[in-house]
Amino acid sequence: MSYLNTLFSLQSQTAVIIGGTGELCGHMALGLAQAGAEVVLVGRSETKANQLLKKIENLGAKGYFVPADVSDSSSLESLLSTVIERSGQVDILINGAGVNSPTPFLEIEEEEWQRIFDINLTATMRACQIFGRYFIENKIAGSIINLGSISGLNPLSRVFTYSATKAAVHNLSKNLAREWANQGVRVNTLVPGFFPAEQNKAVLDETRVASIMNHTPAKRFGTPDELIGATILLASQKAGGFITGHEMVVDGGFHAMSI
Repeated sequence: MSYLNTLFSLQSQTAVIIGGTGELCGHMALGLAQAGAEVVLVGRSETKANQLLKKIENLGAKGYFVPADVSDSSSLESLLSTVIERSGQVDILINGAGVNSPTPFLEIEEEEWQRIFDINLTATMRACQIFGRYFIENKIAGSIINLGSISGLNPLSRVFTYSATKAAVHNLSKNLAREWANQGVRVNTLVPGFFPAEQNKAVLDETRVASIMNHTPAKRFGTPDELIGATILLASQKAGGFITGHEMVVDGGFHAMSI
């Protein structure tokens, strides 16, 4: 095995990907599998999971699907127990479940606000609590990667609630990184820029796309496989073992642009 393969290898690691049946996290799961990890896809759609698992199997890698309700702590506890029973240990957690909404600010109802906060923020908190406690109690050098957003760094119009939740995820991740660093548990935020995933297609009309392109030096959207390298770096103990509390931005230069 070459030096680079050893540095970024996830061989014998188990990665739990919450939201792994989605477009972006699905590609991240493929990347982790190709790096040697056994991947556990967590979501609600077994059909989508099976389609992805076929690709993983075709690569000669390993993975399986576990349904879970991120709004229910007992469901997440059950998820952890199932993975430990089947795989022996968890090493990597990715929190990627998320929803968006283009509702104008003055029309946002509390029910919608709360629903988006529950999925994007509170579910991330639950998973970090449950898996973080497992890492600490078992002295595992775990890696937690929370999916943030460029809107968590630079508030965007038309996605008010989503931006607020992602800003909170960024802050939560930094707090946990500080809290757990001396116990060997790393917590980082992967920050995608504009990737035309399912949850944001509703707001990508012609005017919106033009505005994004004018603010993105790369002059294009990201493709899901362009998140893989950053994911493997943050997941790998050998390559990224001293990286914690970091916001890994993958956005074609969007955050660096002003006028």
